[in-house]
Amino acid sequence: MSGIEKNRDACWQILNEYTKSESLVKHALTVETCVKAYAEKFDEDVEYWCNVALLHDFDYEMYPTAEDHPYKGSEILEEKGFSEEFRKAILSHADYTGVKRETRLEKVLFACDELAGFITAVTYVRPSKSVDEVEVKSVKKKLKDKAFARAVSREDIRNGAEELGIPLEEHIEFCIKALRKNKDALGL
Repeated sequence: MSGIEKNRDACWQILNEYTKSESLVKHALTVETCVKAYAEKFDEDVEYWCNVALLHDFDYEMYPTAEDHPYKGSEILEEKGFSEEFRKAILSHADYTGVKRETRLEKVLFACDELAGFITAVTYVRPSKSVDEVEVKSVKKKLKDKAFARAVSREDIRNGAEELGIPLEEHIEFCIKALRKNKDALGL
């Protein structure tokens, strides 16, 4: 494991070098928040897990196609000295890469990616635009509405919870609680 992988400031700089979109930066931070909560729950390396989550989509704005993302990001991170393990976790978050999710980190990143974005979308349609108003039942109801946040893969959300071995409702509740704890920093 290289020093850069546990250096949040360095990872934050990389994110901001490649990602200018406020919504993509916010997505990175919401996924990081959910992954951090799981790292703490499972007594894993919180700094490392957070940095993987922070950088999972850092290349997406520049390379938004399935041919390029997250492959270009992996190449960039390799040049910057990130390990194969770190890069594999990022590659595994996209099903179409064919990179199997084997580690707990890989499964958590995949499980939190689409769900964090979906909970954010549900938050934005609440009258107060506060995650404090978001409940599991409202998230599940919106999951059934195919027109709502249609770019979010419901299948990935379901499969993510299943791969973690956690009931979907429990996973949703866990992520909502994590986002509530960090709501001020996230603007939620």
